[in-house]
Amino acid sequence: MDNRVVFLKTVEPFNLLPPQELENIASLLGEIKYEKEGVIYHQDTTRLKGVDIIAAGEYETFFYDTNHNKRLVEIFKPGDCFGGISELLNGRKSLTTVIVKKDTVVYTLPRKAFNTLCRQYEAFYQHFTYTFGKRMLNEEFAHFYKNPNNFERSFITSEQLYSRRIESIEYREIVWCRTDTPVYQAAVIMQQQKISCLFVKDQENKITGFVTDITIRDNVVAKQASYESPVSSIMDSPVASINVHAFVYEAVLSMFRTKMRYMLIEKEGQYIGFISRNKLLSEQGQSPLVFIQSVKQALSIEGLKRKWEAVPALVTQLLERGVHAAIVNQVITTVSDTIAIKVIEIVTKKMGPAPAKFVYMVLGSEGRKEQTLKTDQDNAIIYEDKANEHREEVREYFLEFATLVSSHLNAIGFSYCTGGYMAQNPKWTHSLSHWKNNYLAWMNETLPETVMQIATFFDCRYLYGDETIIKELEVYLGDQLQHPMDRLFHFMAKNALQYEPPLTPFFKSIRTFKVDKKEVFDIKKAMTPIVDLVRVYALKNLIFEPNTGERLKALKDKHIFTESETTELLQSYYYLMGLRLKTQSQQIIQDHKEPDNYITPQQLTKIDQLTLREIFKTIQNFQLRIRMQFTGNLLG
Repeated sequence: MDNRVVFLKTVEPFNLLPPQELENIASLLGEIKYEKEGVIYHQDTTRLKGVDIIAAGEYETFFYDTNHNKRLVEIFKPGDCFGGISELLNGRKSLTTVIVKKDTVVYTLPRKAFNTLCRQYEAFYQHFTYTFGKRMLNEEFAHFYKNPNNFERSFITSEQLYSRRIESIEYREIVWCRTDTPVYQAAVIMQQQKISCLFVKDQENKITGFVTDITIRDNVVAKQASYESPVSSIMDSPVASINVHAFVYEAVLSMFRTKMRYMLIEKEGQYIGFISRNKLLSEQGQSPLVFIQSVKQALSIEGLKRKWEAVPALVTQLLERGVHAAIVNQVITTVSDTIAIKVIEIVTKKMGPAPAKFVYMVLGSEGRKEQTLKTDQDNAIIYEDKANEHREEVREYFLEFATLVSSHLNAIGFSYCTGGYMAQNPKWTHSLSHWKNNYLAWMNETLPETVMQIATFFDCRYLYGDETIIKELEVYLGDQLQHPMDRLFHFMAKNALQYEPPLTPFFKSIRTFKVDKKEVFDIKKAMTPIVDLVRVYALKNLIFEPNTGERLKALKDKHIFTESETTELLQSYYYLMGLRLKTQSQQIIQDHKEPDNYITPQQLTKIDQLTLREIFKTIQNFQLRIRMQFTGNLLG
């Protein structure tokens, strides 16, 4: 008996209990010795008699997938406990499959005694809930746990659609001609090779463009151009490419964003083939990615409105398949981008060509590619500087253009921005030189309101027009940030600290407020600290990636955040995002109401509540870090 008490003092969380309690527990422990290796528990099937404490030997735990492959393998060694989470949160059923190794000795604490300890000792109970909350931040674990019955089907579907890489797709060999090849000879090559895309190389063997059936139709036949003309005079450029190890869905979304139908495949700096958008879509079968193609084919504002109204069902389908929230964000953003571009094209056709080069950029969550189903318009226009005599004419065109675009977007379902961050606001449609002065003034003034504008306009992304304009603005901003900007980062850090995670003292529950007589918390505000703190570090380190996840990965590459810190923040952010998207889609489809960002904790599962508490603790820890680093004050 004394040996068992000594042993229990080394076992978490039994080491938190008083000595008298350990003596009582030691007297209740059953003991089993396994003479041979074998499966003793089956995932979500075997009912446990209590909590196992491994005294000698080991358990191997894991989930099986459809192909009977082991997933999330863990080894439990002497001093480890198994079964606490299953008892508390999974209806006594073993969460995983367990293989016991030969000569393993196990002490089992009866479930009744275990539950009594959980009720009497908060720290003992919290050990299991804390461990579980941390594990739920692993998307694969969360998916196994949440979908024990249909996991294999949904996970493998998700894996096929969103985890396939380009290298798994059959691609075509590159067929090419020289820039001086006559158009008719290019057409002959395409006919002989049975291809619809012919690439064009210059004298240095660099691919500079490509010719397709559509190119010849639009640039030669329709314009009655000479068939003797060199292909360089009618080819399309630039050429898009993607790495062979990239995901298939990334290629599809990129093609939709850039309007490219063909993409070169790159491996170790060399082009090894190409692939078409139609090929990728056919590989996806009934994938929701095909929906984006239908959006591109919509012909009217009313048609685009119907497509946007179908997005909540699309989001629900993706989430039910276990698709990562970051990918769902990308799909929503791509649909939104496609709609906005169609609207811009409709307005341009009505008003005629723009009198100057310009870029239409999107801001805020859309700029970060993190759109949800509750979204408004955040956009701006930058146009090239023109001579004095043309300034008013150019400005008048773009303000009318922006007003028409915003009006159509509002009709489709993208409501006007209540803060006025729209291109139709004369403040946010200006020449490039004016925009440069805007940024310079905001950085130099560094007032609370200008910090908000820096935050909004740093989260900007090219959508339509001449991308070189926004690139020039980025270069200018990067040059300015080389100068000492301590005051700017101080106020940006203060901005990142204004929203505190909604936790009550001692982290026992989620802090709420009343909306329509319901106790709720605002999940958007709960997520905001992650967006804000990552933005501060990105600006400080001259990282111009627009997306929070991309910024985090870039910060990790620069060793600003460690691997584990990056994983913690990424998992926390996208867990919150997934919960936010799920709630909004339910509000639209099931409740037939406008989506919002309010969540009632009592309506969440116990697991979601536990996980949220751990996420909010993580956010608080990072806020402490940014408070110390940028404000020099532990108290704010």
